[in-house]
Amino acid sequence: MTRPLLNRALAGMGTTIFAEMSALAVETGSINLGQGFPDTDGPAEVAAAAAEAVLTGRGNQYPPGPGIPELRQAIAGHQKRFYGIDLDPDTEVLVTAGATEAVAAALLALLEPGDEVIALEPYYDSYAACIAMAGARRVPVTLRAPDFRPDLDALRDAVTDRTRLILLNSPHNPTGMVATRAELAEIARLATERDLLVVTDEVYEHIVFDGEHIPLATLPGMRERTVTISSAGKTFSFTGWKIGWVTAPPELVSAVRTAKQFLTYVSGGPFQYAIAAGLALPDSFYADLSAGLRRKRDLLAAGLSAAGFGVFAPQGTYFITTDISGLTGADGLDFCRRLPHVCGVVAVPNAVFYDDKAAGRSQVRFAFCKRDEQLAAAADRLRHATWPAS
Repeated sequence: MTRPLLNRALAGMGTTIFAEMSALAVETGSINLGQGFPDTDGPAEVAAAAAEAVLTGRGNQYPPGPGIPELRQAIAGHQKRFYGIDLDPDTEVLVTAGATEAVAAALLALLEPGDEVIALEPYYDSYAACIAMAGARRVPVTLRAPDFRPDLDALRDAVTDRTRLILLNSPHNPTGMVATRAELAEIARLATERDLLVVTDEVYEHIVFDGEHIPLATLPGMRERTVTISSAGKTFSFTGWKIGWVTAPPELVSAVRTAKQFLTYVSGGPFQYAIAAGLALPDSFYADLSAGLRRKRDLLAAGLSAAGFGVFAPQGTYFITTDISGLTGADGLDFCRRLPHVCGVVAVPNAVFYDDKAAGRSQVRFAFCKRDEQLAAAADRLRHATWPAS
């Protein structure tokens, strides 16, 4: 056939870096600090609720399209409990197959071909794919080391007559940046002045070490123009269940639901009951989650520093971005492809999350949502590794 089989909008994207590096971890028997999934399960009571739902026949058939009422009510309760946001669970909450589907459905629903989307780079790789599938164009605003703060002047300059929405991720993957109230206020001011929608990816909302997580929807003028996305995977350590959600005003939820119903339609019926139970866990659960991951962050950061990496301590998420220029002249992608063979550790190169490849050339991301012994073993392997010059 003379015509390419792959839609041209997705040309060059290929297999995700996470799939490539996780496959390399299996192939080499390496410690996988690349893909962001915990190596232990979440709360036993949440797992028990899923098992009970399966065994009692709750959710084994198609759940309601918007999600089961119990979970939608729990999500609304969560937003009120932590942020003071009042939501109607029937019209302002939508359950999705993880946050990735929520992002896809939101962008497919809200964008027209030719629209522009401003996103902070480095960005989670599905953002670029979803924008492309919608026929829109991404306009990156680069977060630069060592602080990775949003350049608000650059953000304002990036807005044109074709800009439809801003795609915001805070706490930010992969850099760990947590947007401040002052930064969010400037983004809100820009969105209201230019009549822009904002889609916010807040999946790491409960994993913050420095500063605080502030939903953009709580700022003046933003409730009616913000699509807020989160998920259970990062908070409850059940990433395989793929339970996410969208909260927004009714007209925005309706738009996203229209696209979502033609993607997965529904998913994870029994797991929806379990996550409803998880969202009711006491405040101590959320505090312990953050404190435990802070300790793991510090453990791995010390090991990486001892191994010669430049470490950019994250304010949130469970990833550490490092600089390898003090170790080797190789770029991050080549370094990460060699790393499992050199010392049996897998990481992810940040350059794949940038349009401006030079900005992320020497950056490598490590996940610390792993058992302490795995983090210690990885740090020891890295400390004793011999690096090629280039």
